[in-house]
Amino acid sequence: MLSKAGLAVIDALSTGRDATATELAEESGYSRVHLYDVLDELLASGLLAERRGPNNQRRVHVTDHPVVEAYRTLQSDLGHVTWVDLLSPSTLRVCWYLDEPRRVAEIAARLMITRQGVHKALSPLKNRAMLFPSGPEYALSEDLSPLLAFARAVVRHEHRTRVRAVAPSATVEWCDPQRALVRVQTAADTTTLREDSEWELTGLARFEEYGLQFFLAGEPAFWYAPDEDLTPAEVVCHTLVLDSGSRRVSYAMLLIESVGIAQETLAETATWYDLAPVIDAMYRPLHGEFDGIEDLPVVLPSKSEYTALKEQYGVS
Repeated sequence: MLSKAGLAVIDALSTGRDATATELAEESGYSRVHLYDVLDELLASGLLAERRGPNNQRRVHVTDHPVVEAYRTLQSDLGHVTWVDLLSPSTLRVCWYLDEPRRVAEIAARLMITRQGVHKALSPLKNRAMLFPSGPEYALSEDLSPLLAFARAVVRHEHRTRVRAVAPSATVEWCDPQRALVRVQTAADTTTLREDSEWELTGLARFEEYGLQFFLAGEPAFWYAPDEDLTPAEVVCHTLVLDSGSRRVSYAMLLIESVGIAQETLAETATWYDLAPVIDAMYRPLHGEFDGIEDLPVVLPSKSEYTALKEQYGVS
């Protein structure tokens, strides 16, 4: 996650200027020794670039990285706020969840921290009246959408940096502060992630574990959530995030029936992927409602198509 020192560097350089580590140390209050480490991290992750000045002195400047651009937008739209003082890694993680009103307990559970930890992360925003309370729930005020965009850019960058350190061809398809769904493009990267204990196969490649084996075109998808068990409900959602075409929807329905995933369980999981309307539609034919299902958010199989597919894969 982008550290406070890293944010201070980006803030100082966001106007397009360049600077040395000594200059940045004087401006930010961080030691030059610490800033050397911070600069190396930012350079390695692509947020900074460098050139050599007089006497071969290293001077750094920001790139057009999505994190930098999101921060520039935040400054442009809400420049009256000293963001360096308000934002910490924990605050940015909590902000990811504030696109809609959410309970502190719900955010704490997703982040695997205490409710006190969430309140502490939110306190700088509360003190500036930046949160919109709705009963026991909190969300960012509507005019703070640039802050949400910045928090999400930072989270995505963190996951992208992590996975590309071991699998250079990987792309992040979905993420939250604790979890990431990625694709890879090469067999070598597939092998690397298969052997890495922090990553698990997911999506269609995971169906074999439940007795359903399909032809997989290309490399499989992987899931990062090392402190959690991968559930069948998550696998269904990952499958649909990666491809919501009619064939994948039919396969996902097979897994739901084969494993017996309760609609309430899958609906709860689907809310984090913005798939709740899709899951609701999928359960209609699973409950025998094949007629009158036009104008739905996903293409569903006909009764004959789905019956034939169930027979083919032995799902009763």
